[in-house]
Amino acid sequence: MTGTFPIEKFKNLPTPFYFYDTHLLRTTLEAAANAAKACGGAHIHYAVKANANPGLLQIISQAGYGADCVSGGEIERAVSNGFPAAKIVFAGVGKTDAEIRTALAYDIACFNVESLPELAVIDELAGKMGKTACVAFRINPNVDAHTLDKITTGLNENKFGIAMQDMKAAIDEAARLKHVQYVGLHFHIGSQITDMRPFAALCARINELQDELDKAGIRTESINVGGGLGIDYDAPEAHPIPDFNAYFQTFRDHLQLRPGQQLHFELGRSLVAQCGSLIARVLYMKQGTSKKFLILDAGFTDLIRPAMYQAYHKVENLSAPADAACTETYDVVGPICESSDVFVKDMPLPPSSRGDLMAFRSAGAYGEVMASTYNCRHLPQAYIDDEI
Repeated sequence: MTGTFPIEKFKNLPTPFYFYDTHLLRTTLEAAANAAKACGGAHIHYAVKANANPGLLQIISQAGYGADCVSGGEIERAVSNGFPAAKIVFAGVGKTDAEIRTALAYDIACFNVESLPELAVIDELAGKMGKTACVAFRINPNVDAHTLDKITTGLNENKFGIAMQDMKAAIDEAARLKHVQYVGLHFHIGSQITDMRPFAALCARINELQDELDKAGIRTESINVGGGLGIDYDAPEAHPIPDFNAYFQTFRDHLQLRPGQQLHFELGRSLVAQCGSLIARVLYMKQGTSKKFLILDAGFTDLIRPAMYQAYHKVENLSAPADAACTETYDVVGPICESSDVFVKDMPLPPSSRGDLMAFRSAGAYGEVMASTYNCRHLPQAYIDDEI
């Protein structure tokens, strides 16, 4: 059992709920900012899709970060929690007219454009609103991130981005239109990447594309390399903060920026994942034919990553003594009426019983924000450490 949780306070709270360690969050934000500063002062936009909890957003915006949004709702959430519109970038393969108008009304920094039809719509709507929209083209670099299929975004068969061979035509089209201004290139190859080699490969591809633009006399103000840095789900206590130094140094070593070019990053999971945990209670211990099941009051409505991605989250019995040995093996499951509502199988844990508090670690990213009301269940509550 870890000593970082206020267990006595948890006992009086209805479960399931999310708990956020803001000291760890602030320490992580500082580490990332320092690493970026040491490697040329890159701009970091927090990927709001990872966690849109208002309390966390306020801490992140106060730390000076920008925001990477993928919906009009995220733009509104970011602005209402302190992110300057001038530091907001808007990505997404299917931006609606209403979302584009919202972004234009706020005068956000940049649209990350993913198709020529989208560019035409932005130009049309900007013209009607008397605006000029800054745009960066998301280019599909066909770089394999070597991560899960469902979180890989940079291959030719993915739905995201514009093909490399269409890059110059897109930039030429932007120059022809009256209400958009080309400012940069945008890339994102995937998520939960812990090997720096795919990032080095991305840099090599960007260098090739920039050489092509140089030959055509096209100036590019900014390069946005997305995010994707992973975390340690297996040992969150041993590695609570990712190796930001190695991450940023990879781009410093391999990316050939032009004079005056700005470098932008869009980090999400690596900033917030380790500060969050899902807390649940044991409802029943059920003996099967050959297995023991721990049935919890949390299910995939509260944390869907295991069911959707077969993702692993370390499970801890917070009610067990600190020196308790793992002497039982359980399938840890939820109450949802679906056979996929399984958090982990054959998990060694201390002997557990009804009422025990369980923690799913590293759940600060894509946990609370992806929760649903399936089975008419209530959304999980969320608590920040200094609020309980």
